[in-house]
Amino acid sequence: MIGDLVDLLTGGGGNAAKVKGTVVLMKKNVLDFNDFNASFLDRLHEFLGNKVTLRLISSDVTDPENGSNGKLGKAAHLEDWITTIISLTAGESAFKVTFDYDQDFGYPGAFLIRNSHFSEFYLKSLTLEDVPGHGRVHYICNSWVYPAKNYTKDRVFFSNKTYLPHETPQPLLKYREEELVSLRGTGEGELKEWDRVYDYAYYNDLGVPPKNPRPVLGGSQEYPYPRRGRTGRKPTAEDPETESRLPVTSSLDIYVPRDERFGHLKMSDFLAYALKAIAQIIQPALESVFDETPKEFDSFEDVLKIYEEGIDLPNQDLINSIVKNIPLEMLKEIFRTDGQKFLKYPVPQVIKEDKTAWRTDEEFAREMLAGLNPVVIKLLQEFPPKSKLDSQTYGDQNSTITKSHIEQNLDGLTVEEALEKERLFILDHHDTLMPYLGRINTTGNKVYASRTLLFLKDDGTLKPLVIELSLPHPDGDSFGAVSEVYTPGEGVYDSLWQLAKAYVGVNDSGNHQLISHWLQTHASIEPFVIATNRQLSVLHPVFKLLEPHYRDTMNINALARQILINGGGIFEITVFPSKYAMEMSSFIYKNHWTFPDQALPAELKKRGMAVEDPEASHGLRLRIEDYPYAVDGLEVWYAIESWVQDYIPLYYKTDEDVQNDTELQAWWEEVREEGHGDKKSEPWWPKMQTRKELIDSCTIIIWVASALHAAVNFGQYPIAGYLPNRPTISRQFMPKENTPEFEELEKNPEKVFLKTITAQLQTLLGISLIEILSTHSSDEVYLGQRDSKEWAAEKEALEAFEKFGEKVKEIEKKIDERNEDENLKNRTGPVKMPYTSLFPTSEGGVTGRGIPNSVSI
Repeated sequence: MIGDLVDLLTGGGGNAAKVKGTVVLMKKNVLDFNDFNASFLDRLHEFLGNKVTLRLISSDVTDPENGSNGKLGKAAHLEDWITTIISLTAGESAFKVTFDYDQDFGYPGAFLIRNSHFSEFYLKSLTLEDVPGHGRVHYICNSWVYPAKNYTKDRVFFSNKTYLPHETPQPLLKYREEELVSLRGTGEGELKEWDRVYDYAYYNDLGVPPKNPRPVLGGSQEYPYPRRGRTGRKPTAEDPETESRLPVTSSLDIYVPRDERFGHLKMSDFLAYALKAIAQIIQPALESVFDETPKEFDSFEDVLKIYEEGIDLPNQDLINSIVKNIPLEMLKEIFRTDGQKFLKYPVPQVIKEDKTAWRTDEEFAREMLAGLNPVVIKLLQEFPPKSKLDSQTYGDQNSTITKSHIEQNLDGLTVEEALEKERLFILDHHDTLMPYLGRINTTGNKVYASRTLLFLKDDGTLKPLVIELSLPHPDGDSFGAVSEVYTPGEGVYDSLWQLAKAYVGVNDSGNHQLISHWLQTHASIEPFVIATNRQLSVLHPVFKLLEPHYRDTMNINALARQILINGGGIFEITVFPSKYAMEMSSFIYKNHWTFPDQALPAELKKRGMAVEDPEASHGLRLRIEDYPYAVDGLEVWYAIESWVQDYIPLYYKTDEDVQNDTELQAWWEEVREEGHGDKKSEPWWPKMQTRKELIDSCTIIIWVASALHAAVNFGQYPIAGYLPNRPTISRQFMPKENTPEFEELEKNPEKVFLKTITAQLQTLLGISLIEILSTHSSDEVYLGQRDSKEWAAEKEALEAFEKFGEKVKEIEKKIDERNEDENLKNRTGPVKMPYTSLFPTSEGGVTGRGIPNSVSI
């Protein structure tokens, strides 16, 4: 333990004791990104002295002079820095503190802290040893404590005991309630960095009227949306409904509650990569170094050069602008000491073993099951596929694919037999895109809405049969779709087929970034983060269960609003829906998002990819046995569910306990009424009246924040870092026969392919972005792990979590075994890239594996 920290000294007639403890904290000026320890000791003398005051609060004894709240102990101050603790993370320091302790004080259930320093510090924990009658008492704090002048009351922190509201010791009750009130704020004014306020706002900060307006998302029937964290910035002068924006160079200053901001290690890693993605700085520099066709790659060899050779930026003006625009403390990270070439990208895994296998039909199909967006493919239930769009508005949108297009490729089956045997599947981006396609194609993009039919072969792999590409009718939406159908062919018809697959890839990339990734994880989870902090005390068991799964989410979402999803931001530049991107995600939220369907088993059944079967494991049979995302995902899902099933009954013995929990009921009401307020009247919301509803809801939240996000995020660079494999934009339509474009396709199919998909500049910006998004920080905490072993005082809770951690390790072994099994062809595919997106742990960097606890990047 901590050597001779603890020394009980009795005095005052045997009625008082000295209780010693340890405070672990990190001072603000430790945020020196290249060397945390440098000069830290030199500054310690400034920090010591009686300038940080702590007072214990009894949870057993009330004090009439303290408004019948818990009795307050005498003030104690931080003492010597402790040099003997070797387990501290870089940048953290330990201080002694000694409390006078009356024998009749009872259990110290909380403490107050006052910071009389000039600047804030990060308080990690307080540990008391040998408290008379109670032994060791641990307080997890994990909070920035600002100077006292920034608060109306001293900060309060509670020990790691867990209480439902009605079980809270009376002397602590008011502290518990007042803490929640302060976290809710007043709903008024601009929020400052020291404010700890969690509140809601619409997405009204994406545009800059009048030159670049965007609709307000949320708060209307036309554009429903989950809520984001409120900043309270003033509205723009031009439009009172639009919130003013920070300049891009101040993006890191956007308000989120300070405890939601990246930790110092995360910030360091993030900045190293984020620099590459600041389009406003990089774009002119890139333009100055490109060749005589500045917007095109001329060949696939050209594309490979950006990984093998990198791009030098000799432009001194660029370096000067970086120095001027980036805060001083980041400069060490930008001008790297390891000589890394600026804008040199690692080779993506998808082309590491074989530079051309990505072009095969088998890999194209396999990525629908084990790629970046394995959450869209569906069982085909009827032939030809039918549209669900309103025919009054959109005319005939049904598919024009006929039996003659596919029947010769069904391994001897008729279409009817293939349907009956559940061998036909569809990747369908038609209905989600068609309502916006006419507008999208006015932005310079040339995009189709696609349907792809696939056949399940005897060896468990999928074979693409046909691709239908559709455009709105030139005379108007109500005249229906104009469609062309493409099948695999030889010669120039193979080139047409490769282009058709690229147009599908463009659809799938946009759907992936905006829907599967942004909407269904980042945006949909943020209201839960806000409601949990506003309505559930840190003492609450459900807060303790969910809190690790919220880490960094508000911060990354706020940064996304600043530089990624905003009008003119990197998403709009690099992903095809362009300025309609976020509006389109609102359309999907309105028509397709439901909370219960975020559960993996329900979601698989909804797509027809799984069916209930009492003989199958967990009563669920997959229709494609070798479906890596679903196989690994279900193991992770049931492990999470089992952990929540073990945990919740420790605190809720009956359904009545759920119904009578005032904080829990307020939390769930606020999630529905405020956080997802545009869907508050939907009948599918759980009523939160039973333990099962609570278990199911918490399992969904943890799944979405951890495993679902990992499945659609950390494979981005390994799979899509080679952009020809996952193009995000198409710039010209399919060449027609007897045209110069068709002749060029016959002569130089590679060049036409590259001229059709994402241009050079957008490619570099796009892969810069996904390199950041695919990167694990060095301080990441993964599923089955916690950043403190003492997150709860209850032994049963800690044991249940340990059991969960062991289960997660077993899943890792099983994933490794499946990836070695040559019979499971979808696990690695022609590109020889094992499916590891749901492998729970990882080291830092771009690894294509690892399930962080939260939507943290």
